[in-house]
Formats: sequence, structure tokens, C-alpha cells
Amino acid sequence: MSTPPQNTRPVFSVDGLWKVFGPKAERVPADPELAALSAAELSERTGCTAAVRDVSFDVHKGEVFVVMGLSGSGKSTLVRCLTRLIEPTAGTIAIDGEDVRAMDRTRLRELRRHRASMVFQHFGLLPHRTVLDNVAYGLEIQGLGKAERRERAAEVVAKVGLEGMEQRKPGQLSGGQQQRVGLARALAVDPEVLLFDEPFSALDPLIRRDMQEEVVRLHREEGRTMVFITHDLNEALRLGDRIALMRDGRVVQLGTPEEIVGSPADDYVREFVRDVPREQVMTVRTAMRAASAEEAGSGPAVAPDATVSEAIEAVARAGSPARVVDSGRCVGVVDSEALLDVVAGVGASGPAPAVTAVPPFEPSRDFGNAGAGAAEAAPGDVTGEEVA
Repeated sequence: MSTPPQNTRPVFSVDGLWKVFGPKAERVPADPELAALSAAELSERTGCTAAVRDVSFDVHKGEVFVVMGLSGSGKSTLVRCLTRLIEPTAGTIAIDGEDVRAMDRTRLRELRRHRASMVFQHFGLLPHRTVLDNVAYGLEIQGLGKAERRERAAEVVAKVGLEGMEQRKPGQLSGGQQQRVGLARALAVDPEVLLFDEPFSALDPLIRRDMQEEVVRLHREEGRTMVFITHDLNEALRLGDRIALMRDGRVVQLGTPEEIVGSPADDYVREFVRDVPREQVMTVRTAMRAASAEEAGSGPAVAPDATVSEAIEAVARAGSPARVVDSGRCVGVVDSEALLDVVAGVGASGPAPAVTAVPPFEPSRDFGNAGAGAAEAAPGDVTGEEVA
């Protein structure tokens, strides 16, 4: 996934968000002493549980923003707070600059029906309705006529790969097909934001990967803003432009997949990402150095967002360093030693500082399809009070 521009007003903006369950919950975020207590201490002193603790982040237009954490980290509570399926205790939430916490029932209903649509883990399909009618259900609630909503539903059914199954009932579908119906139903209302609450966690691994690919494809085609909740690190790294990693209700690190794997914020995150194949996440920016004039004019070409794995393949096939090419300019070079250092976690973590670009290549110089990674020339409205 590519990181979208972040110079526009966020779609969602969250600041100082708390959700506390228990008696007189509002006193916890208001009292610095109580707010600083551990979960066990807070429970013992007040009988309260802080599911979300002082969380702040922005979600930008066109971004896939992943909230990841283990069971009990607060991630599902957090996503439900965004549309007030669970009422926050303190803090601010805005969508396109509009205060979500100040919305009345009518405005809130409009938010959930038109602007932010949720895809749940357990599908929530109506068993007596066909696929087409399940997908059209949100449009029916919006008051669209039967012919119009069925036409729109048929379009999104085809988009998620269920063409020919329109008249089947949910009981005649596999788990993966049922989740596609849930996804189509969310897409049918054409929301500004799709909210996914661990939608694939109940699916078999192969079907789960299939659905991940479906999300990637839909995002690539539509550029729709998505907030995705998961407990699976590999899923988070695969789907997310940015990831908020949660623990005990707090965001312990917020960054790109490369930042989280390459520069863990603490020992907890470091342990979390310990077994991640770094070469599949880190990009060549991490290993890039300035190119000499000779290096800038020869060797395979890779894009700045090519993974270290892709660059290793390109370097191995060519037997020489690879040029990092951006918009026709060589912005640096990577060699086998630097690439292997990244794999081993040796040296500086995180993206390397920018280096000075050399002049653009002449059209006669063939450096392959840099935008594709390694060049071809050298391949390379349900509420819940659970804390989850």
C-alpha cells in the first residue's frame, strides 16, 4: 500500500480519547493520578477498567490505517468509539472537521449509514434474504427505491467476485463468500470510510489471504479511506499504510510498517516484530547510500519503495549494486553488503537520510521499470461493551 498525501484535513481526527468502563468513569481521565495508574491499580482503587487511554491519531484521505493489538488491548473498543457505537468517556473525535461527540441522534445515524460503514467479524447477514437483498439492505434503510438499490447491489456483488451468486442465501455460502457479502454491503452505500473490525479473523488462512488481497485490490482501484482492526501483525504489515500498535489501551507506537519493524519504540514492540522477515518490509531507502558517477550510470534499477528482498534479487542477478531510481533520477545506490545488514538488523534503523540526486538519465539509458520494484531487466450499528 502506498502512503497517501498528508497535507489535507484528516478524514478522522482523534485527540486524547478515553473509554473507561465502571462507576463514575469520567473521573479517571480528569484526575492525573488516576489516569497514571496501571490497569490492576485502577481496578482495585476505583472498580473501573480503562479500555482506551489517551489515544490520539489522524486518518488521512485514501489511507489504510491499521489498529493492531492483542486481545484486550482496546482496539475494537477504539474503532467502535469512532462512530459512537460505544460512547467515549473523554477526548475528541472529528470526521471531516465535524465533532462526532456533538452529533445528535439524526446526525449520528447519518454518519453510520452514509459516511462510515463497518464490516464486522461475524458478517451479520440476514439468513432469510438473498445475497443481493443482503447487499441492498443498507440502501433500503436509506430509502432508495427497489430497482435502484438492486442495480447498485448487483454492481458491488460483481466487484467483490460473487457474480452468479446473487440469489443464494447466506447458508449456501462459504465463510469467505459470506464475508464478501458483508464487504459488498458496506461498499454499496458508498461510504467515505470503511471500518473493518477484525473481519477475517474467523476465516481459514487461505481464505483470509484471499480477502486481504481483495482489500488491497479494492483500495488500489478506489482509493477509499479504510480503518482496519486486527490482532495479526502480518496482516497489519501487509495492509497498512500506517499502523497504531496498542497495548493496555494505549498506542505504544504509530508509524509505517517500515518504521515499526526498523525502529521499534520499546522492548514490547521489539519483541512483537522479532520474527518478521525484515527484507519483506524494509525498503531500499534503509540501505541506500550516495551513488558515485560510475554507479549512477550502470547496474539494475529499483524504485525507492522496492523492498530489500526485491533489491537483493536484482543485485544477485546483476552481480553489481542496484541504482535507486525515482522519476528518472538516480537518488542513491544499494549494494549486497548494505542489504544484508538490513536483513540482519545491523547498523542504523529506519529509513536512511536523503542523498543528493545525480542528473536525470538520458532516454537512451535503459534502467527498466523502476516503478515496479526490481527492474524487469534485472528482476528483482451493533454495540458492545467488550474490551477487545
